[in-house]
Amino acid sequence: MKIYSWNVNGIRAITKKGFIDWVNKEQPDILCIQETKIQQDQIDDNIRNIEGYKSYFSCAERKGYSGVAVYTKQEPISVSYGIGIDRFDSEGRILICEYKEFILFNIYFPNGQKDDERLNYKMEFYDALLEYCNNLKDQGKKLIICGDYNTAHKEIDLKNPKSNEKRSGFLPIEREWMDKYIANGYIDTFRYLYPEEVKYSWWSYRFNARANNAGWRIDYHFVSDNMKENIENADILNNVMGSDHCPVVLEIKFL
Repeated sequence: MKIYSWNVNGIRAITKKGFIDWVNKEQPDILCIQETKIQQDQIDDNIRNIEGYKSYFSCAERKGYSGVAVYTKQEPISVSYGIGIDRFDSEGRILICEYKEFILFNIYFPNGQKDDERLNYKMEFYDALLEYCNNLKDQGKKLIICGDYNTAHKEIDLKNPKSNEKRSGFLPIEREWMDKYIANGYIDTFRYLYPEEVKYSWWSYRFNARANNAGWRIDYHFVSDNMKENIENADILNNVMGSDHCPVVLEIKFL
């Protein structure tokens, strides 16, 4: 099974750049997208009804902002649009799809760059999600948590770590939370398989960053450690254009 995750930076914009043709060609079993920037009444049939897929959208109350969606070949047992905390759920950042073998979280984590208030919001979001996931993991559930985490974990995960160490996305407090997340029993699947590989998933639109590969790895598939044996492969498709992010892929198997 292949599970893709991609921050598309506006689903209507990327649809004009061949997004649906790309989905039809790649045929992911599940595709999680972030930053859809769309409201329910703006989702036309072309976007909602890609052949062979069920689709689910969680939209922010604020127009043109945030939002996540899941396209899935296999209909989930259940779908949840948040974790029961309104100040997080109202931004349309969370979609949870329950399948027989695992529970999938599609998350667009907050960006903390605007000010201290948003950084605090981001850290509180992280902690609330971890608590929610731990409760499920303690029940023996297998979890996949994918999306745009908006944090590069280690120096290997961005081109210019020294010049960005005081910038949200690479602050010590954010990186320490990633350490905490791993200590709680979650695996960064790409880094687990490829501990030394340098690959990025996001590039600024400024300074010709993508052409120079001056990027950050901030898009992840984490899995709970009880899924370690199910990990088959992980990849970052940095040749796929259309957004300032590129898709990341997790391949899982079930014996």
